[in-house]
Amino acid sequence: MESVKRLDGNAFRASLACMELNQLLRTAGACCGLPFPVKVRLQNHRLQAHWGTAEFVLAQTGAVEPHVIEQLRDYLSKSTDSIDPEILIQRNEAMVRHLHETRMRTEHELAELEVKLHNRQAELQVSMHQAETDPLTGLLNRRAFDARLNQAFRHTMRQKSSPLSLIMLDLDHFKSINDQFGHQYGDNYLINMAQILRSEIREDVDCAFRFGGDEFAMMIHSDYATACNKARQVISKMDGKVSIGIAAIDQHTRDNLTLNEFIHLADSALYEAKRRGRGRVVITPCNRIDTQLCDSMCPVKEACV
Repeated sequence: MESVKRLDGNAFRASLACMELNQLLRTAGACCGLPFPVKVRLQNHRLQAHWGTAEFVLAQTGAVEPHVIEQLRDYLSKSTDSIDPEILIQRNEAMVRHLHETRMRTEHELAELEVKLHNRQAELQVSMHQAETDPLTGLLNRRAFDARLNQAFRHTMRQKSSPLSLIMLDLDHFKSINDQFGHQYGDNYLINMAQILRSEIREDVDCAFRFGGDEFAMMIHSDYATACNKARQVISKMDGKVSIGIAAIDQHTRDNLTLNEFIHLADSALYEAKRRGRGRVVITPCNRIDTQLCDSMCPVKEACV
């Protein structure tokens, strides 16, 4: 309005244009403290206000002397800081309010993102658990067996600081049990086997697996004597209807033993147990020494190969 006055424009017409401009700025959020730069331009004898793509004619002017324009430009550049400090104070307060609201909004958005991230992580954990879990028994599945045994085997062979035993188990005559008593009974039989295996392992240390059907496995971070004792417990709790093969590695195991050989030794011991009449344990220490100790610790129906 000062520009209109100095250029001899129509104050009434300028007021209407300013009101329209102010309403547009309020709608856009200028009152929230975010700065909205508006340009005032004198061109072709017209004084105009520009904001974005909007134009508002404030006044029609005649010829204007250059010194008048320079005086007006100087006045406008200094008016906020010196001539009208109250405007500057209000603008600063609005900016502070805007920054505070922006910070609060950002903190709220970050909190929501953290909740979403936590939920996604929880969903991922559930998905990973489901991908590694046998749905019937709740034991780890073959996929988890491959991953965890590979990691444990490499660590044991590299460090040689603690032994590792692999126990392979097979329910004897499970198909006949399933056929005679039905699938529901067979499922409960498998679940009971899984519960017995859980009772013989240390949580977060050892692992129990179900491959599918009537085949199970246990990975024990102990020597073959401990593994033999656990196998005897499983046979006892399953009324002697389980065949078990064990392979064990320790500090005496040859350095070039491979994971496939380790699994094959346990699997071969299992088939040897079946060949000898089922319901028994056969152990293969991978160093193939001290078999007399193993024989002395294993009761009837248990042997070393």
